[in-house]
Amino acid sequence: MKRILLTIALMTAGIGLWSENMPVITNNLPQWMVLLREAIYEQRLTANQIMPLYESTKTAAQNNVSGATLDVALSRCEFFIGRALQYEKREREAAAHYNEGMRLAERALAAAPSADAWLMRAENLSRRCSIGPWTFTIANGLDVERFAKNALSINRRNAAAQILIASRWIYAPAPFNNINRGINMMKAVLEDGDMEKNDLFNVYYAIGWGYAKQRNHNEARSWLLRAQDIYPTNKNVSEQLYNL
Repeated sequence: MKRILLTIALMTAGIGLWSENMPVITNNLPQWMVLLREAIYEQRLTANQIMPLYESTKTAAQNNVSGATLDVALSRCEFFIGRALQYEKREREAAAHYNEGMRLAERALAAAPSADAWLMRAENLSRRCSIGPWTFTIANGLDVERFAKNALSINRRNAAAQILIASRWIYAPAPFNNINRGINMMKAVLEDGDMEKNDLFNVYYAIGWGYAKQRNHNEARSWLLRAQDIYPTNKNVSEQLYNL
């Protein structure tokens, strides 16, 4: 009996330790924004099919918030729909949405600087730089990290801002990357950041992507499968797993 009780105690302690180390998922976005975000990350729908949801989310934002908070919400809408379009290689359309997202974030910052406003300024710019042309990327690329750091100066636990900074070291082409550094920074976000569901996906995906670039296929598969557990229908992670 003592042996059984000791075994149960050890198992319980192990479960407690595992739970303690698991990232805590926050849910700070309103439900009307979560619906759009989930559509973008699930990738079940085409960009054209998502458009009505994008429009209804903007309407919901206008009906529920105002001022700088509204501008941040609308900027986030532009960022999300831009991602859907960019995945389909509709880069000119995506760039227009990112540009509008930046404009709205700048207006929010002028009225009431906040971590979320700086984040959306950085997020939209980061995606806009990925489209180019290269002259735009060279001229503006370093501002992504600067804006993300501005967000962290207001909220040091902003996971999305931390992810943006770490992403540079993983996704940048050689010789501008440092994948080991980026992976370590991403792992630190798991402890130091307050993460939404998509933030956790982004961390797992980036770590898996980094290991894949290093041809460490076992580690890559492990982290990509964690990302896939969050969004099973996400095409980006499925493509990465297929290519291992």
